[in-house]
Amino acid sequence: MNDGKRKNLFTKKIIFHFIFVFVLGVPAAAISGGFGAPQPVCRETGGLHTAIGYWYGENVYENGVTNVVRQNQIYSEAGYGFGMYMDVYARIGVSDLKMLDAFRSGIVTTFTNKSNFKDNWKIFGTLGAKGFYPLNDIFGVGVFFQGTCYFDDFSDGVAGRESGRLFLSELDIENYWEVNAGIGLQAAIPHGIKLYCGPYGYYFQARVSPLFNIAGLPFVTADGKIKNKTKWGGYGGIVVPLGKGFQINVEGQYSERFSVGAAAIYMY
Repeated sequence: MNDGKRKNLFTKKIIFHFIFVFVLGVPAAAISGGFGAPQPVCRETGGLHTAIGYWYGENVYENGVTNVVRQNQIYSEAGYGFGMYMDVYARIGVSDLKMLDAFRSGIVTTFTNKSNFKDNWKIFGTLGAKGFYPLNDIFGVGVFFQGTCYFDDFSDGVAGRESGRLFLSELDIENYWEVNAGIGLQAAIPHGIKLYCGPYGYYFQARVSPLFNIAGLPFVTADGKIKNKTKWGGYGGIVVPLGKGFQINVEGQYSERFSVGAAAIYMY
């Protein structure tokens, strides 16, 4: 086997083992989307990048009771890199939201026509910044900060019986926002591929407002707040260059639940 084939085989083995360890070895994540590699997304001299991406997020929130929340996000991104050391970026996108058991009754005298809350395609925006320091030609460390805010409220209706009486009600999830910050370790391997991972902390908050207080339902207090159950998580991903300024970024996160997404990026 010649040196070129050995190098290609070695690279494939590294990628395979990284994905295997990350998916199976990390016990789940923020719903604000991927953080990306620590190194700025730009050419060596700096410059603009754009991207389109998809993110599936799942997490656990609490307000006396715990609820699993799932979201699908589609977004576009634009950012600017200041050489090798720093970049800033902004995203705009749409997302659905599903909260499991938000309408499930906890008493036998109240019945509902469904258990889960669901609403579709609300607009959100994200701002982020990253700093990076190369330790050598292979390894580097970085920090990031990212915040997300929803411009629309999520809303869903429910019907049922409370002590024999029919009712129609509605649940609104308002003022939905989240902030994340973390550090990352990056390794550059042959063919320009980057592997990265690290810990992060985050905070989420939203206001939950039922139209009526229905006995037995999880949310019975007007203007209650839900927050993330766990404040810490881990993330990791891979960046693969495709040539001519294009690259693919795949990332996973874990904090109570697993989240994953991908983005197609172009560097100008």
